[in-house]
Amino acid sequence: MLTVGDKVVYPMHGAGIIEGIEEHEVMGQRQLYFILTMPFGGMRVMIPMNNVENIGLREVIGQPEVEKVIDILRTPPGQVNGSWNRRFNANLLKIKSGSIYEVAEVVRNLMLQDRVKKISTGERRLLDTARQILVSELVLACDKDAESIEAWVYELLKENTPGD
Repeated sequence: MLTVGDKVVYPMHGAGIIEGIEEHEVMGQRQLYFILTMPFGGMRVMIPMNNVENIGLREVIGQPEVEKVIDILRTPPGQVNGSWNRRFNANLLKIKSGSIYEVAEVVRNLMLQDRVKKISTGERRLLDTARQILVSELVLACDKDAESIEAWVYELLKENTPGD
């Protein structure tokens, strides 16, 4: 059971810390909400406690999972097929899954694709979202600041680019 102080991931938004539990009335219904503070921009998010499973709220990964993320970022992507809108939809589904591994794949694939041939504006926004989600979770998982995590991710991806 999640509680105040837990580090959690909210799919499509990123990682945050449960700062409190508050009762609010929304649309005529009183219920309890987790109050999350997100490390990026200090945004506060209210999540109904009775809806935690449906939205995919989960705890931040531990060190063994961080190692798997590193492996994903270092592993060359498979063959990219299809039009940009097919890739966009497939990547969007991966981000919505809430899986750090799928988000890491999206970051890796789009960053490496952008080095070969510039990605579309829509894919750039998707990359920015995926990168923010990935970095926010790694910040909490590794207890480091966002700048050093971003530099680290960039270095891992650089290892994945032959001749760079």
